[in-house]
Amino acid sequence: MRYEDVTHKIIGCAMKVHSTLGNGFQEVIYQRALAIEMQKHGLEFQREMEMTICPLACSLILVPKV
Repeated sequence: MRYEDVTHKIIGCAMKVHSTLGNGFQEVIYQRALAIEMQKHGLEFQREMEMTICPLACSLILVPKV
């Protein structure tokens, strides 16, 4: 698969954050922890990226690569 490796890394980072922190924190805590974990693994990302949403009538929605 084209993005199999990066997808595996992202899911691994999310699982690490979840297993370390558990539940009960505010969303921003998980965002910060995930950002730190993704940086450790050399993953480039942008937090809370603003995107234009296409109406439901659109037949094609373009999304940035994972």
